Amino acid sequence: MTVSERLVAAQSDLSPAETRVAAVVLGAPADVAFGTVAALARAAGTGAATVVRFTTKLGYRGFADLRASVRAELSESLRPAAERIREPAAHDVVHLALHAELDNVRTTLEGIDRHAFKEATRLLSRRAARVFITSGEASAGVALLMRDHLSMLRPGVELLRGSPVRVVGELATASTGDVLVAIDVRRYDRWVLDVVDQAASLGLDVVALTDGPLSPLARRAAVAFIVAAESGGPFDSHVGELALVNALLAGVAARLQAAAGERLGVIESAWARASVLVERS
Repeated sequence: MTVSERLVAAQSDLSPAETRVAAVVLGAPADVAFGTVAALARAAGTGAATVVRFTTKLGYRGFADLRASVRAELSESLRPAAERIREPAAHDVVHLALHAELDNVRTTLEGIDRHAFKEATRLLSRRAARVFITSGEASAGVALLMRDHLSMLRPGVELLRGSPVRVVGELATASTGDVLVAIDVRRYDRWVLDVVDQAASLGLDVVALTDGPLSPLARRAAVAFIVAAESGGPFDSHVGELALVNALLAGVAARLQAAAGERLGVIESAWARASVLVERS
C-alpha cells in the first residue's frame, strides 16, 4: 500500500494531533523524506511520541520505515518534469498515453460520491451566490474552461488569477454563501491554499478538486473530489480534472435547465448576429 492509501485506511483511528501529522506527510512529503521525528512533530504542532504512534497506526515499524516509503514514492510521483523526461521512451507512447488517460478518467469518475456530487451541483447552481474559481498554475487551463462554460449557464462566475493583491482584493468582496472552486494537486501552489483559507474564513462554501482526501484543499473544503493525474510522460495529466469539470457542468445544466437554456440562447443569438463563428462548409 502507498502512504496515502495507508492514511486513508487509518483515518478514522487518528487523533486530532495525528491527523495534523498526516496533513504534513501529504502536504510536505519532501520535508518528511529528508526530515526527522522532531522536525515532523514541530511542523504538526505536536510531540515526538505522537509521531511514533502515528507511524505505528499506519503499519510502519517506525519513523525510518515511513520516511523510506515517502522517499520511494517521491522518487516516482514527484520527480520534476526535467527528470522524468530523461527516462527511456516507451516503445509505444500512444498506447501508453491511451491507457493512462483512460485510467485517469475511469478512476476519477468512478470515485465520485453521488451525495457529494449532488451537493456540489446544488452549490454551483445557486444563482444568488457568486462562484469564484481558482487553481494552481498547472491547472489554469481547466479552471479557465470551467469559468467560461459555467458562465454560459449562470451569471456571477469569476476566475481568481493574477497577483496576490488582485486575488485577495477580489475575494474580499465575497459574502457568506458564495462558492469557491479550488483545483490543484500536489505539489500545491501555496497561494491557492491561502485563497482557500481566506474563502473559508469569509464563510464561502469550498468545492475542491484535488488528489486525495487528506490533501490541504480537501481538508478545508465543504465538498471534495479526488482526481487521478497519472501520466506516461514527464508532466501530470489534467484529463481527469477536465472529465470531472465536464460532469459538474452537466449536473449544473440539468439543475438550471430552463434558465440555462434561455441564457445559452441569448449567447448563441449574439454569436450569430456578430458572425463570429464559422460552420463547417
